[in-house]
Amino acid sequence: MRTDEQWMGDALALARRGVGHTRPNPPVGCVIVKRGRRVGHGYHRAAGKPHAEVEALRVAGEQAAGADVYVTLEPCSTTGRTGPCTEALISAGVRRVVVAVRDPNPAHAGRGLRKLRAAGIEVQCGACRPEAGALIEPFASWVTRGRPWITLKLATSLDGAIADRTGRSRWISGPAAGRWVDRMRSEVDVIMVGSGTALQDDPGLLPRNRRRPTAHRLVLDSRGRLSTSAKLLNDTWSELSVVATGESTSRRKQAAWQRHGAAVWPLPAKGGHLSLKALARRMGKEGWLHVLCEGGGGLAASLLREKLVDELVMIVAPVVMGGGSALPAFGEPGWLLNQAPRFKRIEQCELGQDMLLRLRPETT
Repeated sequence: MRTDEQWMGDALALARRGVGHTRPNPPVGCVIVKRGRRVGHGYHRAAGKPHAEVEALRVAGEQAAGADVYVTLEPCSTTGRTGPCTEALISAGVRRVVVAVRDPNPAHAGRGLRKLRAAGIEVQCGACRPEAGALIEPFASWVTRGRPWITLKLATSLDGAIADRTGRSRWISGPAAGRWVDRMRSEVDVIMVGSGTALQDDPGLLPRNRRRPTAHRLVLDSRGRLSTSAKLLNDTWSELSVVATGESTSRRKQAAWQRHGAAVWPLPAKGGHLSLKALARRMGKEGWLHVLCEGGGGLAASLLREKLVDELVMIVAPVVMGGGSALPAFGEPGWLLNQAPRFKRIEQCELGQDMLLRLRPETT
């Protein structure tokens, strides 16, 4: 007989299929088991579409009666764009519901579990809690802090440079790292860069080999420097582009970006720098759950100073730039040692010849 953790592992694998597609909802997976055999399965594919439990119940049909249900997140108990999953489970006559994690929304946490228990359904909570909690970290950030989870990713040389003295950064890291970044881009809601990176590299900021990308592209341009000839304003997916700019940027410039399909967000700015906290709140209002920031160095340093980095990904290539003119990963002027941001390592692996480090701030 398989354990609850093993069945929940199957539900987690299903949930991961929805990552990057469900905003502002979390990715959720569900498996229904009867007499040791899986009779139903499903995952939440997109906001407005059936939740994972409803998908799984549809597959199980009449076999759901008396079955065990494994779901990665507490079933919803309120009516939104779809009906409450608790009512669907009660109506189907399931015997037991095993939940990995509770709803992180303080207004809803535990309500679904209480409704199920009140209906006579056995409820257990905690199977694969760490894995399920990690899966919904972006959703938990959005629902509790009003802003998305922000991952800062930088590809650097051994001596901490993100570009050579001419500003060139393509390609510091190798093909394996590029494939990893493509996967990451396909799992987030937004890919963000500063105007310096947009001007120097003219990136498309979309994962390769995707027929229809879902992530938005966000350029921070406080002074209105982004050219209307930029790639992300002229490709097939220009409607996925957003330019966050200073409130003083001319309306003529803003209108030019808009004519190319981009959305424009005028934000408060001071000293030539946008208010990153205002930006984070604006992204939260959009329902964006997970932002991937790909630089440059000035933006990376500003995000750290504002304590807006939830996760840092460093891809370190075995190359040395040397000299004082190479662009540092975190801009100027830097920190004194006793004030420097410190991190704890949560993952380390090889990507071809490169090394990937995933880190979390010791304090956020």
